[in-house]
Amino acid sequence: MSTPDARYTALIPWLQGHRSAAWVAAAVIAMVLAVLPFVVGLQGNAWVRILDFALLYVMLALGLNIVVGYAGLLDLGYVAFYAMGAYLYAVLASPHLAENFEFIQQWFPEGLHASVWIVVPLAAALAAFLGVLLGAPTLRLRGDYLAIVTLGFGEIVRIFLNNLNAPVNLTNGPQGISNIEPIHLGGVSLGKTQEWFGMEVPSVYLYYYVFLALALVIIVLTVRLQDSRIGRAWMAIREDETAAKAMGIHTRNIKLLAFAMGASFGGVAGAMFAAFQGFVSPESFTLMESIVIVAMVVLGGMGHVPGVILGAVILYAIPEVLRYVAKPLQESIFGHEIVAPEALRMLLFGLAMVVIMLYRPSGLWPAPVRGRTSSAASGSTAGEQS
Repeated sequence: MSTPDARYTALIPWLQGHRSAAWVAAAVIAMVLAVLPFVVGLQGNAWVRILDFALLYVMLALGLNIVVGYAGLLDLGYVAFYAMGAYLYAVLASPHLAENFEFIQQWFPEGLHASVWIVVPLAAALAAFLGVLLGAPTLRLRGDYLAIVTLGFGEIVRIFLNNLNAPVNLTNGPQGISNIEPIHLGGVSLGKTQEWFGMEVPSVYLYYYVFLALALVIIVLTVRLQDSRIGRAWMAIREDETAAKAMGIHTRNIKLLAFAMGASFGGVAGAMFAAFQGFVSPESFTLMESIVIVAMVVLGGMGHVPGVILGAVILYAIPEVLRYVAKPLQESIFGHEIVAPEALRMLLFGLAMVVIMLYRPSGLWPAPVRGRTSSAASGSTAGEQS
């Protein structure tokens, strides 16, 4: 029988080997992500644009995962935080306010040109405030009732944005806000093609790297939150709120924190969306957007960061790819177009959700069951000792 010291000594090389493998895997993934736009861009910049929006939806899905996956609170109005972040960037980085308010024109004769370093934190803070505003009156609601209230909140925000062009024109109503300035980093405009090392790098490539950096930051934050004391409190509330309260968890504050943290990520993604598009309107923030984001979290695996990322990429990228390949594929097989690409996209979207919910109800990549793993490890250890 081996002594405990001998077992621990034998365990050290095993851990070192797995740590080395993890670093190698991380390096390979980093290299792939770095060259991905140049590989995909061989087919055209439209495909890199798909990557950009996929990263935006990864940010949104990870933010909603805090509310739905970690805390177990069904939120169907998440797109409202996305909209507020987008509109905040739009009004602070466009001539809209200067054109509609004389006093702003006098103070800023050249128009507002707010820096992204100012707007993004403000967008996160505003979205977090709205998250607390939504969460405060819904603390006693659960399940379907919470879903209905959050759905109504999302629609209220969209209608509010759609009608706030009179008597004071803040959002320009259904016409939306245009001429939004792109992101400027260190004097470099991401809205123009730049030349690096004698090679031209289009705008969509530059935004890809900015969105990738933000997505990585959000991934690190969500992983750290999951393993923190707050994350464990969220999961305790998700499993049994009454038991969590009995164990001393302040469920009110923890729920509000979940709403605020998740909403802040949505606000950041909204600001990036406005800067990338250069135009925002209420039509970009409909109920369908909230449903799609919820579907990404559920499809990938609620509460599991890699699964949520997978769900976001699949549910956004595959329908967009079908937009470009569905018509040529039908013409090559049948000689003419049978089903319109938009109808085919929604048909396959619904079919995929039905199939996944029937055969993989916990998602494509669900979170591992830690309890079973610990039990198995305990059993193995007991067997070795015997």
